[in-house]
Amino acid sequence: MTLAQAGGNPALNIGIFALFVAITMVIVFRASRNTRTAADYYAAGHAFTGPQNGIAISGDYLSAASFLGIAGAIAINGYDGFLYSIGFLVAWLVALLLVAELLRNTGRYTMADVLSFRMRQKPVRMAAAISTLAVSFFYLLAQMAGAGGLIALLLGVTSRTGQAVVIAVVGLLMILYVLVGGMRGTTWVQIIKAVLLVSGAAVMTVWVLGRFGLNLSGLLGAAVERGGPEGAALLDPGKQYGLSGLTRLDFLSLALALVLGTAGLPHILMRFYTVPTAREARRSVVWAIWLIGLFYLFTLVLGYGAAALVGPEAIRAAPGGVNSAAPLLAAELGGPLLLGLIAAVAFATILAVVAGLTITASASFAHDIYANVIKDGAADDRAQEVRVARVTAVVIGLVSILGGIVANGQNVAFLVALAFAVAASANLPTILYSLFWRRFNTSGALWSIYGGLAVTVLLIVFSPAVSGNARAMFPGADFDFFPLSNPGIVSIPLSFLFGFLGTVLAREPADPARYAGWRSAR
Repeated sequence: MTLAQAGGNPALNIGIFALFVAITMVIVFRASRNTRTAADYYAAGHAFTGPQNGIAISGDYLSAASFLGIAGAIAINGYDGFLYSIGFLVAWLVALLLVAELLRNTGRYTMADVLSFRMRQKPVRMAAAISTLAVSFFYLLAQMAGAGGLIALLLGVTSRTGQAVVIAVVGLLMILYVLVGGMRGTTWVQIIKAVLLVSGAAVMTVWVLGRFGLNLSGLLGAAVERGGPEGAALLDPGKQYGLSGLTRLDFLSLALALVLGTAGLPHILMRFYTVPTAREARRSVVWAIWLIGLFYLFTLVLGYGAAALVGPEAIRAAPGGVNSAAPLLAAELGGPLLLGLIAAVAFATILAVVAGLTITASASFAHDIYANVIKDGAADDRAQEVRVARVTAVVIGLVSILGGIVANGQNVAFLVALAFAVAASANLPTILYSLFWRRFNTSGALWSIYGGLAVTVLLIVFSPAVSGNARAMFPGADFDFFPLSNPGIVSIPLSFLFGFLGTVLAREPADPARYAGWRSAR
């Protein structure tokens, strides 16, 4: 398939994009009328029901990595690519069983509300805010990279400069969503996006199976045949992660980060505050698990469908590389119209997720650092704190645009896995210790957050993901001293260890009265 055949009609694609943006912008402006307080801006006034929030969570969670990256990973690496889907889904059981209800009971707007409940406010809030900003930045890189690859395919933009302009436009739209609508408007965008994404994936799944007589075995056989000499490896474990003992260890590290990372993602945790009660928070997660599980079953068919109908070589050669598998499959099935519709869904996916990430990061800075550290809790609820959050959203958007330009061309599923590693290392140990260990104190929280964050970022910088090979972020450099692409197997246990050592070695005792108060509040 040539680029012209894949891209179809650029004017049609742009028209569909513009229609989606116009509709969602109207919704965001209408939602902004009810955004009057910090609770409205950060948590949508706690006004969404469990099912509504569950759909929004799935919209927040099913990012460009899910739709573009995983479909591409399955098309190129088969069984090993599907392991991303399994890891992302299983992770929700951790969120459901360990953190959903407890976080809703103990927090108001951000992750730091929970961590600082029993500890000294300022140092813990500062640490939690820094960790939130780091996780959000890594996640934003993935979304921006996905945007660059998607639009490059649709419009035939092959130059790095043109793709950089596309990423900048996505970033500016994201900033506008957050500035105008806050969490309420962002939530409605995520609900619309989730419905479109799951529906679009369902239609494509049925369409692909229909091409093979609704026979999954026929589809898999065609994928093997189209794959050439390496086609048989698509059905067996190990094509990507079974080449050596080191790659197997890399996969174990990846799986650990995926399974434990969700419960530490700040933009997911913040969604639990948009419902009125802990019971609704639990219902949210149940709804999210069903929708996310259904979608990841679709990715199996979409990935192998792309391998069978488009072919791995055409996918690798297309603008956007591996991330182009799903749009190329849509073009093969239904021509320019279906390609435009599916691409609009993917575009909606990226916009909704980056808006959620941006509002989370801006809320963390404004609520935790500005209002509770700099102003010591004395900031006016509306006039100061929300204004700072909006200014922060602009800054974060501009930084993410620059980062997305640098990361353009990387596999978005892999970039998201790095964000999960940071969340699982810097956030999850501290959250679990805070919720379940009576003795845990401020020193332990700081050791866990800063230690986990520093180790994870350091290992990522010196990993093969950043330098030392042709697929690295900086292929011309060579400082990959750490052999694993994902550091989770090292950084996560170290973070738990840091939290333990920081607690037991500190001279400050934990406050039993505060822990008892938290238990009763729960």
